Amino acid sequence: MSNSNHLPNTEMMPGWGFHLMRMSWKITDLFSDPSKSLDQFQIQEGWHIIDYGCGPGRYIKKASKLVGKEGRVYAVDIHETALQCVRKSIKKNKLSNVYPIEAKSYFVPIPENSADLIYVLDVFHMVSQPNLFLQELHRLLKTAGILILEDGHQKRQKTINKVLSSLLWEIQDQTPRHLVLSPKYKIPE
Repeated sequence: MSNSNHLPNTEMMPGWGFHLMRMSWKITDLFSDPSKSLDQFQIQEGWHIIDYGCGPGRYIKKASKLVGKEGRVYAVDIHETALQCVRKSIKKNKLSNVYPIEAKSYFVPIPENSADLIYVLDVFHMVSQPNLFLQELHRLLKTAGILILEDGHQKRQKTINKVLSSLLWEIQDQTPRHLVLSPKYKIPE
């Protein structure tokens, strides 16, 4: 996948929009812990996971704890402001296994077959080129890996249609909020 493609402006939230979203999450997070959703992903110690579209890093502290010292958490976002928030959280919480990474045109500078699990929460509805996006996730995920894809602000059938049209994923399970996907057409490691 070429790094020369540019994301449409509609996918890059303006800085003020990001800060407004972050403030609304801070208020919401006072009443419920968003990282509890990671419990249902069955993250194992030692795993390498990607939080794609990590935003301000609402999940990274818990993800870091779940993968343990031998694991890695790649906090990926297209927005530099998000990555700045993640860096602050890494420093504040002394998270030695979390790595903030900027995505460029969906491309993530992580070697292929690196991740045991990728989760994409509240992002997929904003992706204007879902086939390119899903190709990159497919590249990053190990053969036996798992992709957790949240519908976000779109109907489930629209999510399913985008996933199936990529021809790269099999739907393993569905929850009210997520699709659980496994990669098709990968050469065993």
